[in-house]
Amino acid sequence: MMGKIPQRPEDIFEAFRDDMKQAFGDDLQGIILYGSGARGEYVAGRSDLNFLVILTDSGVNNLDRAFRIVSGWRKRKVAIPLFMTRSLILHSLDSYPVEFLNMQLHYVPVYGEDVLKGLAFDRSNLRLQLERDLKGKLLLLRTGFLETEGKDKPIGRLIAVSMTAFLSLFTALLYLKGIAAPRDRRQLIRETAAVTGLDGSVFEKCQDIREGLRTPRSAETLALFKSYLREVGNLCDFVDQME
Repeated sequence: MMGKIPQRPEDIFEAFRDDMKQAFGDDLQGIILYGSGARGEYVAGRSDLNFLVILTDSGVNNLDRAFRIVSGWRKRKVAIPLFMTRSLILHSLDSYPVEFLNMQLHYVPVYGEDVLKGLAFDRSNLRLQLERDLKGKLLLLRTGFLETEGKDKPIGRLIAVSMTAFLSLFTALLYLKGIAAPRDRRQLIRETAAVTGLDGSVFEKCQDIREGLRTPRSAETLALFKSYLREVGNLCDFVDQME
């Protein structure tokens, strides 16, 4: 199993599958790649690879079988897999529809049962989580802003770590509006801005910081973050009025 960081996600599919089969045997029911690797945004050495591993009840009650395997794969930029049963997924769609919607839109079946195919999401559950998560993120951003004491680098880090969550929420919002979410992140931002009336340039600049294309600098960064807070607040208001 040990080796180099993969240049492409599919380079490790067979070895990862074999390791999971060795650890769990017949308790392994499926493996799915999700996240940046499934969206075509994987960058070797920078991106982590995310796997959803479907196990039986017996399998999830014996995760210690995977201690050594998970440790080894982490050295190759594979994040700790998300281990779930099929039943838990089906009974979590009302609680975590945003997460499973984003998985369903961009994933690659690697082995066994495709548990994401055909999942259906209740609009009211999706809108409720969207509102709850947006308002929660807004409060966390305000708290984090004060913790930065207005310093460039901490503000830049706060922007970078928060943007990923907002992109997932943009996808859910467009789904509720009956619009297919673009795969490209900047197109996703622009489409969301067109639907909601937000200033998309603010989120694009924040995405630039996340991707290392823009360096946080003094007053410019402070002004950008204040605009970021304002636009997130406006987005909360928009979602609050959605039916």
